[in-house]
Amino acid sequence: MDLKDIIKPENRVYAKTPVLTENVMHYCPGCSHGTVHKIIAEVIEEMGIQEKTIGISPVGCSVFAYNYVDIDWQQAAHGRAPALATATKRLLPDKYVFTYQGDGDLASIGTAEIMHACNRGENIVVIFINNAIYGMTGGQMAPTTLIGMKTSTSPYGRTEELHGKPLKITELIAQLEGTCYVSRQSVQSAAAARKTKRAIRKAFENSAMSKGTSFVEVVSACNSGWKLSPVKANEWMVENMFPQYPLGDIKDR
Repeated sequence: MDLKDIIKPENRVYAKTPVLTENVMHYCPGCSHGTVHKIIAEVIEEMGIQEKTIGISPVGCSVFAYNYVDIDWQQAAHGRAPALATATKRLLPDKYVFTYQGDGDLASIGTAEIMHACNRGENIVVIFINNAIYGMTGGQMAPTTLIGMKTSTSPYGRTEELHGKPLKITELIAQLEGTCYVSRQSVQSAAAARKTKRAIRKAFENSAMSKGTSFVEVVSACNSGWKLSPVKANEWMVENMFPQYPLGDIKDR
């Protein structure tokens, strides 16, 4: 096979999914959001549900997710994505509805919304990006910030005495009867990204079967907020985040 044959579209081994737009993502180099967007887009393409999927974008770094994944989107107020997803799914029960939320959006201001939506067993998919920091607003402490972790609002490090322990909201959600699938994954390596893709696809498949709420947490890197290079951020995540937030399926029924 010569060069002219290699570059023919029919001979490609890999190509970008058409569900991703041509817009250049605004995320910092090394940010996990872009990888998760790509995974979601690939799942939507492979399932053939592009015209039937509605995403709910949050307030946070991923507020402009609608610029990158070519599906129908709605923009929710801060933390209220599960409430908007609930209404959307109930009005349009034949659609696949998912929220895409960070730890500040879901685990802080939006705690009430996510807990009650999951407790009711709303037939939606929730994708939760946990990077243990408020990325968009300058690196403040989040509910998921680790003990000892320094942020702009905990310059001496988070302490249990002053701030309490990191919130393991995914474990809390797994206890709710309305959830059918709860998983925690990551994207720091190709192998990890493949596992995340399987989890997200399973969540969307559950939605098609009306099994209840599916919740996938993705432990992610915020190298700019952590003040680390992309490589060092991934290493730090493996060494520090994973012991606090262990990966794997937590609930599957």
